[in-house]
Amino acid sequence: MRSSDPTSIAFAKALLQGEGIEWFELDVHMSVLEGSIGILPRRLMVAARDHFRASAVLRDNDIALG
Repeated sequence: MRSSDPTSIAFAKALLQGEGIEWFELDVHMSVLEGSIGILPRRLMVAARDHFRASAVLRDNDIALG
């Protein structure tokens, strides 16, 4: 998932955590440094073995995978 909306990221993390899917957030500090322009979105990464389930969970909750 890729987004510059912190509420979408928080919602996605909560959904994945609720399903027992471990995630890692990338570009957190870069998006803070660039300000609110939104050119450097944050990314949520999951293990390859969890990708299918994570994608399904996010799609079922209308979260764009970006």
